[in-house]
Amino acid sequence: MEKIKLEILGLSPSSSQTGSFALVLGEEYGNRRLPIIIGMFEAQAIAIEIEKIEPNRPMTHDLFKSFAKTFHYTITEIVITDIREGVFFAKIHCSDGLKDTSIDARPSDAIAIGLRFNVPIYTYESVLSEAGISINETAETQETNDEFEEDLVPPKSLSEALKENPVDELNKMLKEALENEEYEKAAKIRDELERRN
Repeated sequence: MEKIKLEILGLSPSSSQTGSFALVLGEEYGNRRLPIIIGMFEAQAIAIEIEKIEPNRPMTHDLFKSFAKTFHYTITEIVITDIREGVFFAKIHCSDGLKDTSIDARPSDAIAIGLRFNVPIYTYESVLSEAGISINETAETQETNDEFEEDLVPPKSLSEALKENPVDELNKMLKEALENEEYEKAAKIRDELERRN
C-alpha cells in the first residue's frame, strides 16, 4: 500500500471535550486534513517538541528516546495505519541497523516520539478516505448569516444538533467549518455524515 506523507498543521484546545486537543495533520501534496482528538498530556508533549522547549526533567517521550538511543535503536517513520469506529491506530517503525521492527501505538504518542527523532509521518489512502476532510482551495467566500447559524445549531451538544439537520445542510456546515479552519467541528460533521451512509 502506498503511503501518504503528512505534516502537522495545528494543535488547538477542543471546544467540545474538556482537557482534549485537536491535532490537525495535512497531506503534503494535497488538500485533505486529518483531525485527531488527543489528550492534554500528549498535546503538551507534542507542543513542547514543536516549540523546542527543554523541560527540567525528561518527559515520557524523551525517556523513550534516551532508552532507544542507549540500546542503539532509531525511529525511521510513524504510520497512522487504521481507523476503526472512530479510533485511530498507529505504528512506530524502528531499526537497530540489522533488524526493522514496528510497534503498535496511539497516534498521539507515536507523533510525539516521531517529532523527537525528526522522522516523517505517513498514513494510507484508506485512512484519509474515511477520516480525512477535503479543503476546497477555490472555495468561494460565503456571507455569514448569524441568525441562520443560531437556528441551525440549537443550544445543545453539537453531536445532538447535527442529528437534526438534513444531509444538504450538513454538507454546507462542513464546508463552512473547513473555510473557518474549525477542524474539530468539521470532524464531528464528517462523522455524522458517515453515520448516515
